[in-house]
Formats: sequence, structure tokens, C-alpha cells
Amino acid sequence: MTSTANAFQLFPEPNRSLLTSSNYPKTWAGVTPSSTAALRRILVDNHTRWHIFYNDTGFHNHSAHTVIALWSLGAHESILEATYKEISTIQRPAFASPSTIDASNWKDHLGDENYYNAYLKFFTNEIQAKGAAASLEEYVFSVKANVGGNSKGEPAMLSRFIDGLFHPFIHTGYGFEFGLPGMVAEGLAQTAVHGTKPLSSSFHHSGNTVGLENISKKPVHALTILTRILDDPRFEAGEYVDILSVYETAHDKHEAAIKAYADQWTLDGPIEKKVEELIWMNIIIYGIGGRQDGKPFNADFFHLHIATSSLFLSSIVGQLGRPLQEVFLRAYFANALVLYIGRGRPPINIKEFYEKTTMIPAAPGLSLSPHEKAFPTARSQYAVTPNPWLPILQSTMTHPDDHLIKLQRTLSHYASVYGLNSPGYFEETGLKGAERLDGTLFIRTAILTAGKIGWVREGGAPVDFDRIGFYRSPGPKPRL
Repeated sequence: MTSTANAFQLFPEPNRSLLTSSNYPKTWAGVTPSSTAALRRILVDNHTRWHIFYNDTGFHNHSAHTVIALWSLGAHESILEATYKEISTIQRPAFASPSTIDASNWKDHLGDENYYNAYLKFFTNEIQAKGAAASLEEYVFSVKANVGGNSKGEPAMLSRFIDGLFHPFIHTGYGFEFGLPGMVAEGLAQTAVHGTKPLSSSFHHSGNTVGLENISKKPVHALTILTRILDDPRFEAGEYVDILSVYETAHDKHEAAIKAYADQWTLDGPIEKKVEELIWMNIIIYGIGGRQDGKPFNADFFHLHIATSSLFLSSIVGQLGRPLQEVFLRAYFANALVLYIGRGRPPINIKEFYEKTTMIPAAPGLSLSPHEKAFPTARSQYAVTPNPWLPILQSTMTHPDDHLIKLQRTLSHYASVYGLNSPGYFEETGLKGAERLDGTLFIRTAILTAGKIGWVREGGAPVDFDRIGFYRSPGPKPRL
């Protein structure tokens, strides 16, 4: 096991030294030396004490994700500590692997969680010797990390990287965003012990040829592909699918069709514009797709991960050259489509969404009486809530659900980056109602989420994210 003293070197004070892009969330006011020291203690404890899966089913230990998100939004150290204490109650202790991993045998135990600790040591040494970016490219994106292999099959590390609701990618993305080599090592080790899917692997086999073929064609936007999927009767919602089989069921049934659609997406032009397309598509799927007329907002657990994972696209893309950027984004795009289709392909009614959502949160239990000289007037709702993000984030930081903080951080960042987008920005994509899309999408979605998952700071009860999907039949009570 890594000693505590050595682990602190792997988790320095968060910094942006591993990033090459400016398109990442800023740290909010509220961060202090005390909260930073608490964060580092938690990250080191998590690194040394716990396995990356907290049960035998492969559910992920993402304690680090939650406390980093809280820290970056300025939460007090007592909230970080209480959150980690609660999450730790379900974690599984780390254990020694059956044998060591080195450069000669690193492909021999892929997919075997018993070797997580050995992979963690191996990737820690590689990062210390070669650097985080070089290790990411060599062990996730290179040809040798994906094709060839041995008698146990191809390594398919890109597929493993975006498996499991994108968790290995998300984990690694946190490491790059905050300059934490230990988290990059954990992310690579988690990648190594994950499973693999043929769809993701296929994009590395085809390489960049799709992008080169499409370079002279009319650009095809990600929202245009979403439109085509909405119009394709093959993807109509069927009967309930068990939550542990969502990806496999959609993948096995629609692999060829989804790959064909992913291949239609054009990737010429600035790469950050392609990342932007994915961001909007993913938030549309979660937010607009989750609001079905006449029903409570369906804050879908799977679509939640489509939304939050997009925050780390720039962190990873910034470490790669252009050909590998395109391979990664196309594979990620295809997997987001699998989850959208796998959860029942909810309709996207943009007009209705904008007509029936608000930009002012209505938190329960609070009764403020602005002074008569308050602007704009004492009776105005804007005197009580001049910035809608502040009450949302205040309440989110006290919520016990460890996914909510990550989602609201994601949405608040996108509001700061794309809040100025006016209606008409996506009019040419062909998506019905796209002419109404604007930068208020993110606050509207955040308010829907807060209303569904609970305003606990204001006295509301916490509620879990939804697991029912968008199927013709609701199925049994979820087990997750």
C-alpha cells in the first residue's frame, strides 16, 4: 500500500498545472487554507484506505469527486469532513493484489478488480517517471493500449476508460483539472480493472478515417444526430430494462445503428466547438428530456452522468493530439447515445420546456423581507433572489446526495460560459424547437433538479435521483 507520507506528494494543493485549456470551472470564493488542508487529508485517506469499487457489483467509490466539487465551490471544511465520513460507511477496504504489475505484464490482468492496488502502484510509478499526460496517452489512447494484446484478448483501454457511466474518465478528468497526480493514477488503475465494450473499441480500430472522409462534406452537428435518433423508429421506448443491464441491452441491440450515427458526426473545425456540441446535447438530454408534460421532473440517474461527465471533456482533450482527440470524442459521443437510447429515448420538447420552466428558484421555508430601499424594489422577487445560482449552490452544498453537488457545479459552470447564448444559436441543427435554445437552459435545469432532489438547507427532505427511466412500463422498484 502507498504510505500516507508518499500519498501527500500525490495530492498537492489543487492547481491547474496539468491543463492546457481555459474552459474549466473556476474555484469559487470560500476556499481557505483550512478547507484545502481538509481536502488533502480526505484525498490521501481515500487513496490509502479504500478500494475503487465499494461492492462486488462494481459500484464506484467516487468520494474524491464529491469532496473536490464541494471544496471548489467554497464549502466549509466541516461539510467536506461530514460528507466523507458518511460516504466512507459504504466503502470497501483496499487489499493487496495477488501479484505485482509492471511494464511486461500490465495487459495480463485487465478487467480484474483484484489487481486494482497493483495497477495503482504501477501507474503511480509511470506518472512519476513520464508525467500524467504521457501516461494517459500511452496507456489509454495509444495503439498498443487498444489493439493487439495477448491470448486474453485486446487491451481495449479506451473502451474501459469510458465504461461504467464514464467513471474512469471522470476520475481521471478530476486529476487533470485540479493537478492531482494521485487521482490520475487512480483513474488509470480504475480504467484497467473495468470491462470493455465492442462499440467503444471500434472507434480506435477505425482511427481518424471518419473525420477525414467527412472533411469536405457539410458539417453535421451533434444536435442534428440527436434529431435523427429521435426520428428513428428502431429506438422507440420498449419495456422496462433493469438498471444493471441498461448499457448492455442497448449496446447489444443497437450497436451497429448507434455507431453509424456516431460516424455521421463531423469533427472538422476547432475541437472546443465539438466539445461544446456535446455539452449542449447532454444537458438537453438530461434537462429537457427529463421534463415530460404532466409528470414530475425525471432526474434520471443515468442521464445525470451524461451531463456531469461532459465537464471533463476539455481536461482530457487538452492532453491529446488532434487525431486522438477525435477518436475520444466520437467514442464518448456514441456511449452517450447508448445511454440516451438505453433509458427509453425520452422526447425532447424544447418549446414546452421553455414555456413551463422558470429562472427564479422557489426554495421552501425561507421568508425574507427586503428593506424598502432595496433594489430594484422591496417587493420584487429579484430583491430576494438577485442571483438564482446563489441559493441553489448554498442548498446543494448541504445536501447528502453525493451526485447533486457535481451536477449543480457542472450546470453553474456552463451558465457562466454559455449564458450569453441567444435564441437562434442552434437553429440550423434541425432539432425541433432549437431556435428557442439559449443560455438559460442551465439555470432552468438546475432549478428543476433542486426542486426534485430537495432543498435540504431550507427544510426539504432529500430525494434520490430517478432510476425509473422513460420506458413504456415503469418496472419494479429500483435496487440502486
